Amino acid sequence: MRRTLAAVAVALATLTLATACGDEEKPSSDGGSQDPKVIEVTFDGDSVTPNGDRIEVGTGQDVELRITADEGGEIHVHSDPEQEIEYPAGDSTQTIDGIDKPGTVDVESHSLEKIIVQLEVQ
Repeated sequence: MRRTLAAVAVALATLTLATACGDEEKPSSDGGSQDPKVIEVTFDGDSVTPNGDRIEVGTGQDVELRITADEGGEIHVHSDPEQEIEYPAGDSTQTIDGIDKPGTVDVESHSLEKIIVQLEVQ
């Protein structure tokens, strides 16, 4: 009887440890629940602010561009897949969909031939 109880106790302890180890792995995965990164962008004539700044974002994190522009235009995001975002004159908010691959991604205005920001996806 004691051997049976000991065997059951060992089996339960082993299952408890195995289950606990399995639970520890879940929080390390990216849940995609990050708030969007907000970047203020201003177009004024031939200039844009920011101008080439590097900004860290998480893998899969959306980027919200709050744009003030003297005229409408288009922003090109050199991600995979690439994204093209049109914006109107005046104030608007445009979203860059979360980028899944770590690395540096240029966000630029082709009409101005200027890099607005470089997203450092981590």
